[in-house]
Amino acid sequence: MIERYSRKRIKEVFSNLNKYKKWLEVELAVLFAMKELHMIPKDAYDYTVSKVHVDEDVAKRIDEYEREYKHDILAFVSAIGEQLGEYSKYFHMGLTSSDILDTALSLVLKDAIDIILEDIDKVLELLKEKAYKHKDDIMMGRTHGVHAEPISAGLKFASWYDELKRQKERLMIAKADVLKGKISGAVGTFSNVDPKVEEIALKKLGLEPEKAPSQIVHRDRHAYLMSVLALIGSSLDRFASEIRHYQKTEVLEMEEPFSENQRGSSAMPHKKNPIHAERICGLARVLRANMIASYENINLWHERDISHSSAERIIIPDSFIGLDYMLSLFEYILKDMKVNTAKMTKNMDISKGLYFSSKVLVYLTQKGLPRDTAYNIVKRCAMKSWETGVMFKDALLEDIDASKHLTEEELKDIMNPYEFIKHRDYIFKRVFE
Repeated sequence: MIERYSRKRIKEVFSNLNKYKKWLEVELAVLFAMKELHMIPKDAYDYTVSKVHVDEDVAKRIDEYEREYKHDILAFVSAIGEQLGEYSKYFHMGLTSSDILDTALSLVLKDAIDIILEDIDKVLELLKEKAYKHKDDIMMGRTHGVHAEPISAGLKFASWYDELKRQKERLMIAKADVLKGKISGAVGTFSNVDPKVEEIALKKLGLEPEKAPSQIVHRDRHAYLMSVLALIGSSLDRFASEIRHYQKTEVLEMEEPFSENQRGSSAMPHKKNPIHAERICGLARVLRANMIASYENINLWHERDISHSSAERIIIPDSFIGLDYMLSLFEYILKDMKVNTAKMTKNMDISKGLYFSSKVLVYLTQKGLPRDTAYNIVKRCAMKSWETGVMFKDALLEDIDASKHLTEEELKDIMNPYEFIKHRDYIFKRVFE
């Protein structure tokens, strides 16, 4: 991911230095298991633990070997071996590269997922706060972009909260599914390593074994995780798209923050553009594209090829780093977002009360009119209001058939916008309790 969209903490999780440290953590867990099983001398393990390390200088040494070997794990093994002398013979003994690569990748993914979960919790907290703050602030609900029936701004935020909460639950499931390791050798048959080594090593690392591995941890697990990341990004895409609509000049019901020295256009000084929401929408496209590549990575030849490797070096870090940035950006938007309740009320008036059509329809049927008859009366009056701009209430009172069944006093009772959101507490209880 480019520097512009990379935050320090998660970028370090996917750094080469951290990758090498995770490789070493796996190798030491294997040596611990071998020591416990009396497969290597205890002093060999103790010496190794006391001597081996990975820092910037060691990372440079690994990179030097890799330029020569064209093989990153062998480069790592050689660089670490230089620190061990005679005990280097036990390091990486009986293992294949993917034992280290895939098991260490799970450790990296655990840290990255935990960061995303923290990000989500911050956004959920803000959404809950916004929901309760604006629970009673009525606004127009829209379907197909057209005025439908009133909702409240709080219900809008509650909907976003509930969706993001579902995404968090999915991510936790994906986390459990992907945190697998394998210390089972070249094609997963334990040909040169005792299964007990894997059992002990993975327990020490906090991972579950891939029960029937090939040379790798199977990539359907990673594809599932990438799908969930894309889902989270797509939810943020939806929320941000709504904010973009609400910031339109003609609507202006919500506005993302605009700092004092911020500038919206090189040509038009008046512009206040929803650039942060638009950025979220753009990055969501990257996450969905990366998801497709992760699906392609499932199909590897036989026990494994490395066609997935080059793609994963890009799509996994980029998706996590990008999503971390998107969540932080959405958090920024929510913190200081303007919710223009007066404009919400004003915009409701645009449709001349047409949004009461469903209430009138129900009222007429409750009075005994056949539904189709009632529907045709209400539709006729609604179309008159739509086409001429007359208030819907007046169109009803002027209609010969409607006026037989409706009085002005009855319409006054029917046309209470807060009747549309009278069950908001019930919905809030379902979402937040």
